[in-house]
Amino acid sequence: MRTHPRSRAVRVPGGLSLRLDPRALVVVVLLLAAALAAGVALIGTGDAKIPAADVLRTLAGHGTAYQDFIVRELRLPRVLVGLLVGASLGLGGALFQSVSRNPLGSPDVLGLSQGATAGALVVIVLMSGSAAAVTAGALAGGLLTGLAIYLLAWRQGVHGYRLVLVGIGVSAVLTAVNGYLLTKADMVDAARAVVWMTGSLNGRDWDQVWPLLALCAVLVPLVLAHARGLRMLEMGDDTAGALGVPVQRVRLVVTTGAVLLTAAATAAAGPVSFVALTAPQLARRLTRSPGPNLVPSLCMGAALLVTADWAAQRAFGADQLPVGVVTGVLGGGYLLWLLVTERRAGRI
Repeated sequence: MRTHPRSRAVRVPGGLSLRLDPRALVVVVLLLAAALAAGVALIGTGDAKIPAADVLRTLAGHGTAYQDFIVRELRLPRVLVGLLVGASLGLGGALFQSVSRNPLGSPDVLGLSQGATAGALVVIVLMSGSAAAVTAGALAGGLLTGLAIYLLAWRQGVHGYRLVLVGIGVSAVLTAVNGYLLTKADMVDAARAVVWMTGSLNGRDWDQVWPLLALCAVLVPLVLAHARGLRMLEMGDDTAGALGVPVQRVRLVVTTGAVLLTAAATAAAGPVSFVALTAPQLARRLTRSPGPNLVPSLCMGAALLVTADWAAQRAFGADQLPVGVVTGVLGGGYLLWLLVTERRAGRI
């Protein structure tokens, strides 16, 4: 495995060693600072504007009763959901792109977002379910789609390009299913479904924060513990196996983690498009580091989504857009640029 020239090996207690890249560390710190700054700005944004200093004072427990209600009860949950959803999508996208060894291997392309959408539409259109039921349906749809893609791509193991091709096919089928479900809905349910399908953080509260936070607390350390094996897999299955990496076990664990992260994020905020595709690629270009760049991708996803939500509220005057519209416009342009770049490089 080629070692990045700026990387340094650091010994930690227990006889283990940790590879640190100073540039990647700086990028992570700057992205975290950008995400938190955007979060503070977003909390202060709205009909009742609150200066950043007052937001920080209120978060520290020194605000007025009015500020405390606005900040802690109304706006902080939305920002926390945005940070967690962006982080989950960024990390999930990095995992899928590393497993498939393809920059297009993201949940948007592989059909996981469409699967979660199908689960939510079934609940909305056929059952007229509550918000909690829609969330459960989206989570179940994403998990079932991930399982179907993995089984269909399996042939003496799962390989990257087969996973992408199967995912594209499943995505096309689910897109047609979702369109059919919308045609069967009445006007009220159809309008509700379209709003959910856009991807939005409007109305998010603590009920969405705690389940997503608990899932991230379990999944993020789990997948980060497999970062070394994932880095080895990028050199090919045979090489990774010769170096002692349990190839299929690592691939199964990280793929399952990516599916769960994506499904949970979609259940919490709807299918916010292109964050999972763009965050890992932007993180890689900033760090200039080989490997999956899991932590930088996580931080980049959080910063992207919260910044996009701030732009959705401020950039268009009185017209506030769902965050999925902003990420879709920016991400679509990025996807076109990525396709042109990959074609010029002869990879597609």
